[in-house]
Amino acid sequence: MDEINARLEASPDIWRDQSAAVGILKEKRVLEELIDQIQNLQTKIDDCGVLLDFVAEENDQDSFKEAKELLEVISKEADALELKCILSGETDSNDTFLSINAGAGGTESCDWVEMILRMFTRWAEDKGYKVEIVDILAGEEAGIKNVMLTVQGLYAYGYLKAESGIHRLVRISPFDSNARRHTSFASVYASPIIDDTIDVEVNEKDLRIDTYRSSGAGGQHVNKTDSAIRITHFPTGIVVQCQKERSQHQNREVAMQLLRSKLYELELEKKQKDKASSESEKKDIAWGSQIRSYVLHPYNLVKDHRTGYETGNTQGVLDGELDGFIKAYLLQQA
Repeated sequence: MDEINARLEASPDIWRDQSAAVGILKEKRVLEELIDQIQNLQTKIDDCGVLLDFVAEENDQDSFKEAKELLEVISKEADALELKCILSGETDSNDTFLSINAGAGGTESCDWVEMILRMFTRWAEDKGYKVEIVDILAGEEAGIKNVMLTVQGLYAYGYLKAESGIHRLVRISPFDSNARRHTSFASVYASPIIDDTIDVEVNEKDLRIDTYRSSGAGGQHVNKTDSAIRITHFPTGIVVQCQKERSQHQNREVAMQLLRSKLYELELEKKQKDKASSESEKKDIAWGSQIRSYVLHPYNLVKDHRTGYETGNTQGVLDGELDGFIKAYLLQQA
């Protein structure tokens, strides 16, 4: 931290270079948060020590109860710090794009996508992250066929990259009049939002930019103006789109940001020659390729097939309690 402050004081001209300034300020923000968390954790540990002294000297049961509760808080915060120490990749601290797409299962899978969207939204809100939908396509009968959203907050990508892959749901179908058990699939994929600290070259000649009318909720403006943007990158075949903003210009900015994010990942994969981390997760959205199963019938169990981590609290998981799965995956990768 002292080194970063010294660099800022010694190089006042750094503010003229927007990319360099953004990089240093981002690094400073990450370190400040870590330092604050470490100091707060140390304060709690000291407080717990005082309480335990009371217990030892005076057999104070109220202090014992308070110390026990404080130890549980310390344990959770220490686990969170441990994960942040693991998240040291170039883009782990970045915001993230998150795409969710329906797979095999028709209307069932579209409903499953909507459930997953709710699950991640609750998880993100519990973390204090900001969630915005960039693009969404409703299912023909119910649910959502596919949705792209942004999750904004420190380490959003670092955490949510653990969720990339195929998610499988087994339940009694609410759409089946015979109340039969159905299996649904949906794919989830996280990609980091690239800021000015990372240079990704995009040639305008390689792009085709189309405009179209936004769909879904949004009022009269959405229905009457071609504000939505779709960008096709010819060399890679990547197609991105955005319809969340009222302004065509704003939608273009978000779509270009998404394109740069995908191009960055593609280049990173080529350099690292590591298909296992990303390509293995982009499988057919069907049997045999799932990373996690959510079984609601004939028993309750959510199990991650990569790590073996599981829980019977299915409702809690669907309400956004994903930290156990994320931690297990990140520790395994580390």
